[in-house]
Amino acid sequence: MVALVPPRTSVVTDVGHVWWRETLTIVRDPFSLIFSLVQPLVFLGLFGPLLSGLAGDGALFGGSSLQWFLPGVVVMITMFGTSMTGANLQFEIMTGAFERMLATPLSRASLMIGRALKELTPLVVQALIITLVAIPFGFVLYPLHVVVGLVMLGIFGVGVGALSYALAIAARKTEWIFWAVQQSLLFPLLILSGMMLPLETGPGWMQVVSRFNPLTYIVDAERVLFAGTLGSPTVLWGFAAAVVTAALGLLVGVRSIRKATV
Repeated sequence: MVALVPPRTSVVTDVGHVWWRETLTIVRDPFSLIFSLVQPLVFLGLFGPLLSGLAGDGALFGGSSLQWFLPGVVVMITMFGTSMTGANLQFEIMTGAFERMLATPLSRASLMIGRALKELTPLVVQALIITLVAIPFGFVLYPLHVVVGLVMLGIFGVGVGALSYALAIAARKTEWIFWAVQQSLLFPLLILSGMMLPLETGPGWMQVVSRFNPLTYIVDAERVLFAGTLGSPTVLWGFAAAVVTAALGLLVGVRSIRKATV
């Protein structure tokens, strides 16, 4: 008797299956999406006025402080969301769902890309909402540039999500290690990217360290895009940082899954 082998599907199809499976959890619990909007709106509502009065609303930021700060908030919610990809995986490891997923013919890369895109899906909705909320307060919207910025964040988010996925696998026997590493890396990366305050006002060592932070190039590129500039070298550097992060994340993530199945 000849065993029937399931037909091989493409990576894109596999990503779609994983994304839809994960997205159903949001559809079943939409309150989590609504609640997650609170934090970025609080940051926008409280930091915006402070930055406006910090240096005459323009002297320090080269333009409107809101135009400068909003892209940083969008990057922040992307980092918070995609870096949590591994937290959801840890629950599946404990329940045995992760082992069942590994038994399927899905490509290993699709498991990480699909999960990362699931985390990005509500983030796109959040980014659009806070952008629209900011318009009455002086934010100038450039729709095409915002879309390009979200694409960049999508590529970058896949890499961050894959690294989070790999961290969860490595810490599957000691759950607290995941949270210790995630929290220890997340906030220094955000601060050293100049997301909340201009690094130009910081000490020299901080400015030097920020150049080795890939998130710095993402934040700078997002600010250029949200300001209405598309053909800038800063945008190219941002895409370069996003692609390198995605490639590195997928490489590390796939290796982690293969080791977990041995």
